[in-house]
Amino acid sequence: MTSIEWDSVIEELCNSKAEEFRLIGYDHVEASEIWRCVSAKYAKQGKPELHQLVSDILSLKPTQFMNFLMLSAYKGDSF
Repeated sequence: MTSIEWDSVIEELCNSKAEEFRLIGYDHVEASEIWRCVSAKYAKQGKPELHQLVSDILSLKPTQFMNFLMLSAYKGDSF
């Protein structure tokens, strides 16, 4: 799988998850925020297998996402 195809798949999944969150009331969720949340898990491990990323994106819960945003805000990260 090429890098462009990889990025396209990940972007599509993040858009889908952001749309899902918007449907349940989290109106201001962006795909880039979903990606930051999921990819933070792999900062030290490196690039995971595609099936692991797909699983992590699709199984992301709103509470996990909101915890990530809260911790990012405490750390001073911009989002």
